[in-house]
Amino acid sequence: MVFALAAAFIFSSYGWKMNRLYLDPYQHGLWYLGVSYILVLLLQDTYFYFTHRLFHHHLLFPLFHQGHHCSRYPTPLTSFAFDLPEAIVQSFFLIVVVSLIPLHFFTLLAILITMTIWSVINHLGIDRLPLTFPHHWLGKYFIGTAHHSLHHLKHNANYGLYFTFWDKILGTEDPKYQEKLGRNQATKEH
Repeated sequence: MVFALAAAFIFSSYGWKMNRLYLDPYQHGLWYLGVSYILVLLLQDTYFYFTHRLFHHHLLFPLFHQGHHCSRYPTPLTSFAFDLPEAIVQSFFLIVVVSLIPLHFFTLLAILITMTIWSVINHLGIDRLPLTFPHHWLGKYFIGTAHHSLHHLKHNANYGLYFTFWDKILGTEDPKYQEKLGRNQATKEH
């Protein structure tokens, strides 16, 4: 409901000329469609990492994020289980980003679709996809089912949304994740 209200506000604010959404794909050049998509995913991942990690603080967890962690073993429905304050904070990102960054409507739609599909995949649970998904040579830099399942089991690691780099840089990636991934890759190569 919160995300639907945020989307309604975003589209209404377009009519009121209060955001930077645009319709003409050539307004900033076709190349910009892809660049703005990647930029927003990077910004959203950063925003999500730091807010998500903050929501795990013992004083904030019960109010902001505990409902999501009722699923120790996540399912696709877990990806939509937000506590109201967390949903407000996460939807705020989209409202701000369309106010600051020129985005084509299709780029915004692609971001929303990516966000939804990625979240569902991350919450499939390790019993629904192989441990290696999506962890091939490039995929180890992306959050996948195994990475996020460890977060639900431990609560103190693996906070990212799309990419693993904040967890790697700030030392919050579960060390056993890399061990399991390395063993699985070695088995796969032999």
